[in-house]
Amino acid sequence: MVAQRFVEALRDRDDAGRHHVTVLAEEPRAPYDRVALTSYFSGRDPEALALGDPALWQDPLVRLVRGDAVTRVDRDARTVMTASGRTFPYDELVLATGSDAAVPPIEGNDLPGVFVYRTIDDVAALRGWVEERAAAASRPVRGAVIGGGLLGLEAAGALKALGAQATVVQFGTHLMSAQVDLGGGEALRRLINSLGVAVRVNTATQRMRPSRRTGAVGRLDFADGGRLDVDVVVLATGVRPRDELGRAMGLEIGARGGVVVDDACRTAVQNVWAIGEVACIQGACIGLVAPGYAMAEVVVDRLLGGAATFPGADTATKLKLAGVDVASWGDAFGSTPGSMEVVWADPVGGVYKKLVLADDARTLLGGVLVGDATAYASLRPMLGRALPGDPAAFLLPEGGAGAPELELPDDAGVCSCNNVSAGTVRAAVTEHGCTDLAGVKACTRAGTSCGSCLPLVKKLMTAELARSGVEVSNALCEHFDLSRAQLYDAVRVAGLTSFSEVVARFGTAEAGRGCDICKPVVASILSTVAPAHVLDGERATLQDTNDHVMANMQKDGTYSVVPRIPGGEITPEGLLVIGQVAKDFGLYTKITGGQRIDMFGARIDQLPGIWQRLVDAGFESGHAYGKSLRTVKSCVGSTWCRFGVQDSVGLAVDLELRYRGLRSPHKIKLGVSGCARECAEARGKDVGVIATDNGWNVYVGGNGGFTPKHAVLLAEDLSTEELVRTIDRFLMYYIRTADRLQRTAAWVADYEGGVDAIRAVVLEDSLGICADLDAAMVLHLETYEDEWAATLADPDKLRHFRSFVNAPDEHDRTLAYVAERGQARPATAAERAGAGAGPVLVAGTTLEVRS
Repeated sequence: MVAQRFVEALRDRDDAGRHHVTVLAEEPRAPYDRVALTSYFSGRDPEALALGDPALWQDPLVRLVRGDAVTRVDRDARTVMTASGRTFPYDELVLATGSDAAVPPIEGNDLPGVFVYRTIDDVAALRGWVEERAAAASRPVRGAVIGGGLLGLEAAGALKALGAQATVVQFGTHLMSAQVDLGGGEALRRLINSLGVAVRVNTATQRMRPSRRTGAVGRLDFADGGRLDVDVVVLATGVRPRDELGRAMGLEIGARGGVVVDDACRTAVQNVWAIGEVACIQGACIGLVAPGYAMAEVVVDRLLGGAATFPGADTATKLKLAGVDVASWGDAFGSTPGSMEVVWADPVGGVYKKLVLADDARTLLGGVLVGDATAYASLRPMLGRALPGDPAAFLLPEGGAGAPELELPDDAGVCSCNNVSAGTVRAAVTEHGCTDLAGVKACTRAGTSCGSCLPLVKKLMTAELARSGVEVSNALCEHFDLSRAQLYDAVRVAGLTSFSEVVARFGTAEAGRGCDICKPVVASILSTVAPAHVLDGERATLQDTNDHVMANMQKDGTYSVVPRIPGGEITPEGLLVIGQVAKDFGLYTKITGGQRIDMFGARIDQLPGIWQRLVDAGFESGHAYGKSLRTVKSCVGSTWCRFGVQDSVGLAVDLELRYRGLRSPHKIKLGVSGCARECAEARGKDVGVIATDNGWNVYVGGNGGFTPKHAVLLAEDLSTEELVRTIDRFLMYYIRTADRLQRTAAWVADYEGGVDAIRAVVLEDSLGICADLDAAMVLHLETYEDEWAATLADPDKLRHFRSFVNAPDEHDRTLAYVAERGQARPATAAERAGAGAGPVLVAGTTLEVRS
């Protein structure tokens, strides 16, 4: 990759054509994107990974020699010899040999079935091995990845994508230990577990044993006496510089390898340079592409008579794994003297965020984001700069505390891979006439490497276009040029039923398998226009973590079970069933604000057993995990209350049963109050209904949370039939036209004309679409099924529910609890260490108190 950048930069800047470049490549193909290597698993075409414009290699001043490794360099004669026996003279020699995958000295590391993860050929061999084993076996292929860094986690994701089981074995205390701290590592472990990937930390692999039957790798033995049966092993324990040519030439080599260079990337030998991972610069070899690109630009500048020097390494990293959002930059561990840390953690939501600040509590020194890295693109360019306002505001969820808008200075870096500043992006719009993301990328190279800066690039482009009075694109993401609302209509009209069909029909050329933005959005759209179970076939790969297991993950990695209790009304027999289930499985129980009962502490392998008993008793999924209807809260109403004027409970039950399972851009909550006293707090809901002497008033666009909103009146004195029809249309119109993750409050506020215009659509049919909205609701009612009942009847779906994918009959015995107010809650770290009350440990299917 760094060699390709060097050639590209030299041809761009050498206007006089004074330099002829010969690139000698060991691999049989042109330079390709190693950062995106995992994407090879979703498509077998290596050309899809090719870097830059293929025309570069047709340039008469550029020669690419493939599949012919350099074997010797003669410094005195200034020539290089290749494996084929050819000799090439040089005036300037640039070593860009990169690095090899490090192979740890573990007994058995040369067994068949043991792979590294470095080149396209490595990945192709791994894929072929797994597919061959899968075809021959009657069980899933068992895979292990040794190494829990960036590459190891991507390799584990690749194994899962191939249908194999995956276990990550990490020698250190936590995953990605070079990038994130222990708190972030623990949050990351939960996220990785939620994808069905097992994790073992503090584990040293002692040997790999062959299978007696096949002779290929069959088992890992650990130093602690443990073992793991495997069919394939991926080694991802780091890289080592390919400095053998430099050693043979007598160049100075760094203490940990690599050809030593100065800040101009020159070696101690005249006319010899080194760039990328093979270069030991400022005392270190840097295994990231952005510093390598910077080195390439430095050498090009020097060859053309400039005086550029290496600006230092930007070690910011971002994990590229569907369903897992991790970013780290700057002084992520707070090692700067006097630095302070601002930390925000949401264990329930699987989120951990940290900013490291200088002693002035304003200047940003670094950060870690796990579970929600949306702020990464905006915060990373502020490294070394003062943040406006309260730094903690930047860590809270979107819409939470109103983080100040960051207006990046023109010199702030946006794309570290290609050294692109905010000013360069703005100039692409104002000076070069770029009006879309593709144009800005082509003009500036921003976002053309790892892609993590694209959200910020798009934001800068959009702001600049708006200032210029140009209409701004509202594309869903880089994979779809349509907005969510446009994509909804397109999918509905085209009659598509799968993500693959949607990508093929409406995706961009770069769509591939989509991203964490568009995949859940398409899953939500398909659930309305082409209903099917969330775990059916391809749809299972589109879901967010909680939807994937149909339960909410909690802070200790267990899950909550929430049966639907429509309107909060439940029989004594139902209460007894829930109580007995909670008692038998040792679950913590709580009545929620939505008038139902949460049961906490269920392991993933317990979920089917719990739900089997609940389904047998007539309960169904409460959809506490989805972007869908949560609850319809009600007061007692006229059934018992002397002030009630309408049957609020009966209406609440009917509405909850009508809208259950209705997927939407965000969660939906309803409330029904039987009189104006408003005991159900209906005006704090997305749809609120309040009884009157003449019928029902309906309010829309309310919510609680960080920014509470009162719902506004949509219609009054409606009959029950009119009310239901109005809510039907309001919800379906919201589902069709709202943006991704936009609550009804924001949607109503942003909708042109506000609630008056929405009222005209749903009550007066101003757009002539009410018949379509009614039909969409009928389709929902006709196709609804209880997701858990359907799952219990399908053995394939039940395979998702295992604590350890490589040990189906085992469960997590590390969970620890303490007794509090007669129930068990997760133990704190101090309590686990022995301080305070004795822990309550999970043992079997019940909780056993141990003093």
